[in-house]
Amino acid sequence: MSKRILIALTSHDDLGGIRRTGFYVPEAAHPWEVFHKAGFEVEVASVRGGEPPQDGYDAEDPVQRAFLETVDLTATPCLADLDPSRYDAVLYAGGHGTMWDFPDDPGVIRMGREVYERGGVVAAVCHGPAALVNLTLSDGSPLVAGKRVAGFTNAEEEAVGLAEVVPFLLADALTGRGATHVPGPDFQPQVVVDGRLATGQNPASAAPLAERVVELLS
Repeated sequence: MSKRILIALTSHDDLGGIRRTGFYVPEAAHPWEVFHKAGFEVEVASVRGGEPPQDGYDAEDPVQRAFLETVDLTATPCLADLDPSRYDAVLYAGGHGTMWDFPDDPGVIRMGREVYERGGVVAAVCHGPAALVNLTLSDGSPLVAGKRVAGFTNAEEEAVGLAEVVPFLLADALTGRGATHVPGPDFQPQVVVDGRLATGQNPASAAPLAERVVELLS
């Protein structure tokens, strides 16, 4: 049987009152393409279900166009309603919306915990590692404690002018949970794999991260 991967998306659409936000389309689309080319089954869900808000769509990118034309995003299932035992991996896609709803959502946490504890892969890219901030294992320990991780850096948040807008700085929050944050150059691909935890720093890291997930599942 082929491996099954879940791509988890934010349902939050308000960027601190500045503008609309949501999931960052390329960070879902490019992994989706990599997983499909590897022969894996791919499903998409969101925090609240229904149609998740989008951000960062580039109509000139054929991969993003194919993703939006192929995947029905009008009625995604709610993460909390899914059975984690069906998935070999979960990828938390980024987008600034994740900073508001990923950290404390029970469905987000349960999916990551159960996939990981069943021997699966947990992956997250850019702001997607917000899902890991409060993700604890059954023994109460943070999943990221003692692990090397990547995620959108403080410098990158400053560069996009949102360091004072987001509810917390992602790199600091991960470090506060016992992780070792491993930053790469701003906006360049940076993927860190520590066991069955795979993380990417920014949009440029989405496809390389997905390729590493394929390796872990092969």
